[in-house]
Order: sequence, then C-alpha cells, then structure tokens
Amino acid sequence: MTTLERTPTTIPEAPTERLEHAPHVTSTVPHAPIGDLSPGRYLLVRRGAETEVVPLTGDVIHLGRGLTADVRLDDHLVSRRHAIIVTTAGRTRLINDRSANGVSLNGRTVQDADLYDGDVIVLGRSVLRYLDC
Repeated sequence: MTTLERTPTTIPEAPTERLEHAPHVTSTVPHAPIGDLSPGRYLLVRRGAETEVVPLTGDVIHLGRGLTADVRLDDHLVSRRHAIIVTTAGRTRLINDRSANGVSLNGRTVQDADLYDGDVIVLGRSVLRYLDC
C-alpha cells in the first residue's frame, strides 16, 4: 500500500472582481444597527425570526453544519465544512470548502472571492451579511 500525500492548500493572491449585490437576495438579508457595533468584522446570521451578530475574531473562520464549525448553521443544505473566511494582509476572503451545494456571494456562485462590507453570502438556505466596520 502506498500513502497518499496531501498538497497544502494555498490561497490565491490574485485580485478578484468586486461582486455587486443581487437585488433579489438583499431584500431577505438580515440587518443590524451599525451604530451599536464596535469596529471589527462581523457576520449577521438570521436564526428564525432573530438576527445574530457574530464577531469574526480569528484570522480563519470555518462556516458549516458540523460541530467543529466556528459559525454553525442548522441547515440541511449546508455541508459540515461548507466555507472558510480567511483574513491575511488586510484582505478578507470567502473560500468554498468543497461544499456539496456551493457558495453564493452577492447572487453569484464563487469558489473564492474577496469580501467587502455589506456583501451577502448564501450557504444552502442560510443568508448572511458580512460587515466590516
């Protein structure tokens, strides 16, 4: 038997195009009173009728349905390891973590893309808004 070696995953440093909001998605996205938030990076996550403000304090944040996810989404269409948010050198990127149903950013399916304040992320049926204030 031979042992398969895994190649380390690297984040592409090439610039990505700015994806504008999709009008049909932004109307259902959670909003938060920006004045109540201290400077930082956040995800607004709708959980039923409530909107949860999740601070993104680490450089690597895992999103998914699994118990090890930093931001856990109770949605059967979300993979256990669905997406990753990575911050390096002042840039924040959204990366698809080999999810079954893909990652949508501002209404477009992406494998990886830069995140900007107000961007809308859809994982399965879960709609999130990224805030950078």
